[in-house]
Amino acid sequence: MDRLEAMSVFLAAVETGSLSAAGRRLGMPLATVSRKLSDLEAHMRTRLLHRSTRKLTLTDAGIDYFAACKRILEDVQEAERAATGEYNAPKGDLVLSAPVMFGRLHLLPVTIDFLKAYPDVDVQLMLGDRIVNLHDDHVDLALRIGKLPDSNLIATRIGNIRQVVCGSPAYFAEAGTPKRPEDLARHDCITFNGLMSADAWQFKSGKIEKVVAIHSRLVVNSADAAIVAAIAGAGVTRVLSYQIAAARQAGLLDVALQKYEPESWPVSLVYARQGRLPIKLRAFIDFAVPRLKEQMNR
Repeated sequence: MDRLEAMSVFLAAVETGSLSAAGRRLGMPLATVSRKLSDLEAHMRTRLLHRSTRKLTLTDAGIDYFAACKRILEDVQEAERAATGEYNAPKGDLVLSAPVMFGRLHLLPVTIDFLKAYPDVDVQLMLGDRIVNLHDDHVDLALRIGKLPDSNLIATRIGNIRQVVCGSPAYFAEAGTPKRPEDLARHDCITFNGLMSADAWQFKSGKIEKVVAIHSRLVVNSADAAIVAAIAGAGVTRVLSYQIAAARQAGLLDVALQKYEPESWPVSLVYARQGRLPIKLRAFIDFAVPRLKEQMNR
């Protein structure tokens, strides 16, 4: 029996909550997962898991063994990083995660420049709008938009983004620029339904939150589509500030109702708390943070 592999299977089963989920994480057939756990329990001469059709629960012996396995496997990973030189020079694989549009507009250009500066590092950039679990998805660094829950992750703030109301100069010249949120009642609105309701938008007046009814002439499921429609003069839309930075700079969109915008959202780079930070990750953080901050402040 490969003891380290058996420990990894046991750890995956406990952390994912089922043998089938452990198999998916490890790329291993369910029957193989079950056999390796049985072999491990036979070797230990004790039951580590109570198995039912619904869930797995640790026995008293399993609780202690789980903690020991986690510590041992982390020590092995640490030793491998040291042996392969991850703590001596930036090299190896780096896995990054970011929301689709922010990643494409901001993180991807920085990553390309990083690859040029560090030829011994390879990067996998995962763009998606779901929040990944750094441990389960084997992600080294993730970009998060919004307030962060309390966790054992370390966060570095790179800026803030706002929810902005915008329209084309031609549309505002014809329909008028809204001065108060209530003015939106007489405007054609374009709603990105991933960000807000198609029937009402929320604003802030001083410390008071107010919800204003709007009429969405067009509802889309991507920010890109909402922005294209607004540039074409189809109406007023509401998206995130970074998403229209280039369009504003080109004079294609103007922003309205700025003093009524909700509280801005923080943008952060997060990574897991660990002993020694691999140099490849430290190098990327040191490289990316000032560049992303500069982009966010434009």
